[in-house]
Amino acid sequence: MVETNIEAILTLLAQNQIEFVVIGGVAALAHGSARATFDVDVCYRRTKENVARLCNTLAPLNPRLRGVTEDIPFIFDSESILLGLNFTFTTDMGDLDLLGEVAGIGMYDQVLMASERGGLYGLTMNVLTIEGLLKAKRAAGRRKDLEAIIELEALRDLNDPPSVTE
Repeated sequence: MVETNIEAILTLLAQNQIEFVVIGGVAALAHGSARATFDVDVCYRRTKENVARLCNTLAPLNPRLRGVTEDIPFIFDSESILLGLNFTFTTDMGDLDLLGEVAGIGMYDQVLMASERGGLYGLTMNVLTIEGLLKAKRAAGRRKDLEAIIELEALRDLNDPPSVTE
């Protein structure tokens, strides 16, 4: 198992003009989360041009479906990506999840509207907002997501404390 090189993966995507929004644990880290993350989650624009750039960029990293036995065939190319929607990969740089749709938010255009431009690793990219993360984590409903909600709500309240009425 390769330790995920978050910075290298995001740099590669950004430098190759991939249209994506950082979501999941890395987005939470960008907002101040202290929770560990072991993969990179992005929502990608599903146009033919963007998917072609995405596949050309990632192909040298030998993407393989994560959680699937090696004997199940999968060809990493634009056609396969466009026929599917959400993918979990292991690459030579670590784990990368490509989501065409984010639960609780929608497809790329809705996710983009729920994001903000932010700095990560010296690059400026679209990062899901805390409110967007909260919607996605509530919709996913996994135990680890429900635990993360508590921290995200605290971070939101620190950055935007509720007003006190007299």
